[in-house]
Parts: sequence; C-alpha cells; structure tokens
Amino acid sequence: MAQPVYSANDQVSIDDLLRRVHGYLPQKDVDGLRKAYDFALKVHGQQKAAAGKSYICHALTVAHTLAAMQLDLETLQAGMLHGIFRDPNTPVSEKEVKAQFGPTVESIVSGVTKINKVEFNTSLDYQAENIRKMLLAMSSDIRVLLVKLACRLHFMQVLDMPEAEKKDYATETMDLYAPLASRLGVDWLKRELEDLSFACLYPKEYQDLAARVDSSTMDRASYVEEVKELLSNKLREQGLTDFLILGRPKHLYSIYRKILAQNIPVEKVYDKVAFRIILPTVRECYEALGLVHSLWVPIDGRFKDFISSPKSNMYQSLHTSVIGPHGNFMEIQIRTEEMDKIAKEGIAAHWAYKEGTAISQKDAKLFQWLKQLIQWLQELKDPKEFLDAFKGELHHAETYVLTPNGEVKELPEESTPLDFAYSIHTQVGNRCTGAKINGRLVPLKTILKNGDVVEILTSPHQQPSRGWLSLVKTSRAKSRIRQWLRQEEMEKSLKLGQEICERELRKHNLSLKKLIKTGHLKEILKRANSNVLEDLLRKVGSGKIRSEQLVELLLPAEVRKEKEEAEAPAYEIQVEAASSPPPAKSGSGDVIEIDGIDGLLVKISHCCLPMPGDEIMGFITAGRGISVHKTYCPNLRATDPLRRIEVQWSSTVKTQHRAHIQIVAQDQKGLLVTICNAITNDDANIVNVEAHASKDNMARLNIILEVNNIDHLSTLLQHLRQLDQVIEAKRR
Repeated sequence: MAQPVYSANDQVSIDDLLRRVHGYLPQKDVDGLRKAYDFALKVHGQQKAAAGKSYICHALTVAHTLAAMQLDLETLQAGMLHGIFRDPNTPVSEKEVKAQFGPTVESIVSGVTKINKVEFNTSLDYQAENIRKMLLAMSSDIRVLLVKLACRLHFMQVLDMPEAEKKDYATETMDLYAPLASRLGVDWLKRELEDLSFACLYPKEYQDLAARVDSSTMDRASYVEEVKELLSNKLREQGLTDFLILGRPKHLYSIYRKILAQNIPVEKVYDKVAFRIILPTVRECYEALGLVHSLWVPIDGRFKDFISSPKSNMYQSLHTSVIGPHGNFMEIQIRTEEMDKIAKEGIAAHWAYKEGTAISQKDAKLFQWLKQLIQWLQELKDPKEFLDAFKGELHHAETYVLTPNGEVKELPEESTPLDFAYSIHTQVGNRCTGAKINGRLVPLKTILKNGDVVEILTSPHQQPSRGWLSLVKTSRAKSRIRQWLRQEEMEKSLKLGQEICERELRKHNLSLKKLIKTGHLKEILKRANSNVLEDLLRKVGSGKIRSEQLVELLLPAEVRKEKEEAEAPAYEIQVEAASSPPPAKSGSGDVIEIDGIDGLLVKISHCCLPMPGDEIMGFITAGRGISVHKTYCPNLRATDPLRRIEVQWSSTVKTQHRAHIQIVAQDQKGLLVTICNAITNDDANIVNVEAHASKDNMARLNIILEVNNIDHLSTLLQHLRQLDQVIEAKRR
C-alpha cells in the first residue's frame, strides 16, 4: 500500500475518495461514506480552511488519508465529519449526528473536537493541562487520534498562518503528534510529520540538506540497484525465489538528526538508504538473515529480533546493520508480507475493514498502553514533571529486554535494571535490591543491552534513595523515585514539626491538644496560611516557619504579652528633650533625644537591640513608657502607626550598648576561648553565650555583648571573620 502524500495544490474530490474505498469496502459502506459527504457539504457550505480552500476539501483530504490506511467505515465517516461541531454559526447537535451515523461516529467526532480546542501555548501549566485533556479524549477510542493525525498532516502540508504561529504549530507537531504516530506504529505518517516540521522550523538547514541529498540521487539509485542484485543472487542460490527487495532513502529529518548526534557531515552518513526483504514465511526470514550475514560483516550490537519478541504495537521484523559494498553502513529489515503491512500501518492495520466483524478483544489489548499511560500521568501534579514524563513515554525505545517469562520491555538507550524494575511496577522498583542479567548478578547501574533477560531481586526492607535518580534513564522511574522521596520528606517534616511545636508549647504549660480545645487553632492556621494542622507542622519541620515565628504563631495573645514583659531588657536609658542642655552620664544608661519631651521611661527593645548608628523609632507602650526599635524592625512595623514617635541618639554621651551576633565556625578544640579572646581584645564585654555543635562538625554560637556603637561592632565582626575557624560572623 502506497502512503498518501499531498502537496498544498492537491485537490481531492469525492470521486477520488470513493474510487479509493471501492477496493476494500462493500457497496453499502461506500453509500454510507457518500451520505457523510453530503451531510458535511450541507453543514460546511463555503466555509474556508487552510490556504483559502473550502473546508469540505480539507475534510475530503482527511478522509482520503484514512482510506489509504484502509480503515473502517465509521472512521472514514468521522474523518469526513470531524469539523462539523467547530462553527457556532452552523450548529449541529451531537444528537443529530448520533441519529444519522450512530453513537461510535458521534463519539469519535466529539473526541476530535475536544482535541481541536487544545491550542499550543508555551506556558508549562497550559501545555500540561491541555495534553491531559487531549489524552482523555483519545483514551475512549484510538480512532480519535488517527483522525486527528490525518487532520494534522493536511494542515502541516499547507500551513496557512502567520510565521510566528507556524513555528509554534510545527513545534507542537514535532514534539507531540509525530511521536504519537510513531508510538502507534504508523511510520510513514511519523516521517511525513517530522519532515514537514523540520522544513518549517529550520528552513535553511532543510533546504541545504535536501539539495545535498538530491545531488547524490543518481549515485544512491545505482547503489540501491547494486545491493538489490547482490541480495537477489544470494537468496536464489539458497533456493529462496519468492521474495521482494525494496530500498528507500531515509527521510531528511532522520539524516539531520544523525548528523547532529554524531557531529559528522552529510557525506559521512553512510546509511542514508534502508533495505527491506519481504518473504512468505517466518522460517525464510531467519534463513535470509543468515545469508545477509554471510554476505556482509554485521555491525556488533545492531541486531534486533522483533519477530520472536514483538513491540507493544505488534510490530514484527528482523533488524540488522552491516558493512555493505564500498564500506558503507546499511540497515536491512527482514519480515513477512503481513508483518510489512503492520509495520507500515501500525495500529491502523488493526482497524482495517473486517466485513461482518467488530474490533476483537485481542486487538483492543493493543491500545491498553494509552489507558495505562493516562492513569499514570494523572498522578503527576507538577507541570514540568508531567511534560517530561509524557515526552519520555513517547520517546522511541532503543533497548528491548525480556522478563524471565519472555515478556518484552521497551526502554530508552542506557537504561538500567532500576528502569526495568519500575517499568514492571512501582513497588518492584521501590523494593529493588539487585538484579540478574542473563542469570548473572549485576550492579543496579549496569546498562541494559538488547535481548538481555532481566530478573529483579527485591526486599520488603529496601527503600529508594536520592542516589537512585542518577542511575535511572526513564521519566517514569525518576518520577516514582521523586514521589517516594517527597512522601518520605513530608512524613519526616510532620514528625519533626510536631516535636518542635510540642516542645515550645510545654515551656508555657500548653500543648497542641489544649490549643485545639481552646479554639485558637483556626486563628493560628489562618495566620500561617495553612489549611489543616498537618500543613502547619510540615512547614515547621521543613524550616519554612522559623523558631522565632513559631512563638508568634502558636501562643495566644495573652501568653505572648506575658512573655514580652518577662523578656524586657534589664536596663533603661535616660530621656532628654531636644532643647535641653546635655545631661550628665547616668549609670549604664544611654541617652535618647525625644523632641520636646523629657523624663519618660525608655527602654531598648529586646527584639532588635538597636545601638548608636542604627536608625531608630520609638513606640509608646501601654503604661510601660517608650520602647525603642530599629526603624525597619518587623515588630515595630506591625504596631499602630499613631503610637510611634520620632527619637534619635544623643551625640553627647558615649556608653556601652548591647548587640546580638551569630557565628558559624568549624568545631575545634579551644574554639570558644579563641572567640572570647578576640571579643575581649576589641574592648567589648560578653553578656551571654549560647553554643551548639552539629553532626557535620560545625559550631553555631549566639552571643550577646556590649559595644560602643555600630562602628565598634563592625570592626569586631571583621576581626572575628579573620579567625581561621570562623566561616561566618554577622549581627542578628
């Protein structure tokens, strides 16, 4: 069967279509197709499609492509009617289509309509959601996708749209529809879509490559004839007389991809021609393979037996690559006539017309991969992960390995036993401890080769680790491992968060249970932007809510007030009216100037510990004088602006002032003594020290000290950073 190829100027008529289907459909079905044409003509009228042509011409071309694959009447009718729900000006109800052509046709047309509403968009969220919708539309009947692919082929041949839209349209075709055609096994359609997209996306490269390939057409034609003659003579010598040998050039995008992958000029791409030998029986296929290998040297690792182990889309053939005449690499495929039909038409061959029969249960199993794919992809919520997984599933498999029971698993190149384990079942992957390849124990990082028989060893105590992500190739395995790690992380965060919250609440004679009983929990969750208590606990456990924020969140207002009063600083400072003469130094107090006011109780806020040199602001408290904060202190900014007051440091009195610093250092013997000596040498006084050592051999110190002003503190911090053990020293 020749593949249908049209140019933008081709015009398919209803007579062309009916002549095409007369070869395999009975007259009553031909009449049914004519009925669908008449109905579509009535609906579409003079509606325009691509390149200014009438929409009915597009519908005829789509139906003609489907007829070339010898698809059944219902598919052809759906191809003819696939656009009748698109125009709101000529409404046609689903009920009317169902009454005229039956529920199956109506279902396929509705599915194609849903896909047509999915537009390409560069947003990850948009793409992921629309591909989900498209997959669901296809899952009800794979013929929805076959009609859509025929429709996409014609639009790609005309591409009547602005240049920017062309690029987006071609990108979507290359990334989505060509791989889907390949996955269905309709290889000629995949090649057409790839070459058309290639021409649009990279016009200069396409034209240059086409010219180079065309320039060698004569040489290639003579080379094909030479190889065919050598093969024919060899087959006849061994008594094989009923055979067909075909040689076809590889499509341009395939050659271009090889040039990029191998970084070679087009002249060095030797296998620009693929040969196919078609024989009557399977036995003769294997005989022909032996003869080919006796004639030319086979290339190691390039033999694949898809006859004994068919692909999931039922593709069967023997593949081998050899060093042919003149040292050129050649790919040769060997199969029977029935295998060749399936190889060209893929899944479409299983919907070819069968008089008096419906689609069998056996054929229906061929489409189970799509439903399994949808079910798995529905579990992936992250848009990027979803799109990566989807493209990974559509990627053409390069490695074919077997389970101990002989079931074929198709995996990308460089896949490992872990990829194989996850392709069987998630739990098999999660519990995988090792693998046997061809009966030998191997490490999990071993690269699988074609024909390997793989057995997975498991243990109920095994769990995935983050290191596994570097061992796997497939999107499915990566997403399953990430999913398990996320779940494990969430459980750890929940447990840790609960421990931290309970510990903090115990300091104030409270507990989570008491908070729930008092009714404070709803307010706490609202302030923490959490829906339920578990969300809050996970945020605490993961560090998204810091310890200082936790107290503010968890403690009721009256408890927080008591805590603030208990933590008030132990020293107060004098207040001076701005117009008064400079006061004398009094005790350990510093001087704050407040415009027009004196004699007030003023205290330095414990939360931010401002010092001379910091910009400050006062806050009038209820009965406790004025508390002084840094201007940008979060606690100050949360207060009532009407109770804030301008204050400033006096320039006449120099006293000691408190500062809180944090130090991260390597945990070594004598570290604390070294740091304390450095602080003392800079004429600063240590008020309080808290030190903690962690498992990673790091020490973290929180120190409250007294300095003269911000310049004094800056000099001190600079000297601390110069110590060999100190990694970081900063003001809190």
